[in-house]
Amino acid sequence: MKMGKVVGSIVSTQKHQSLTGKKLMIVKIIDSNKKEREEIVAADNVGAGIGEYVLVSSGSTARQAFDTSNNTVIESSIVGIVDSFELRGE
Repeated sequence: MKMGKVVGSIVSTQKHQSLTGKKLMIVKIIDSNKKEREEIVAADNVGAGIGEYVLVSSGSTARQAFDTSNNTVIESSIVGIVDSFELRGE
């Protein structure tokens, strides 16, 4: 599981049938120091909004978040909204 920040949304009228009715968001993956990494597209399962920090699941666990068959094309899904996080020094 990764943490990221929702930076945008995607509207797509032509897509695979398994994506019908799913909200697609652009998520910038971040590390524990809030350093930005790559951007990904993730199906939203929790109603996240732009600017929120989220938990992102990938692969087969991303598909399980939607309780769908393995015929879906979902590679990443937003599975949680982060209220806060804290880093402790060593």
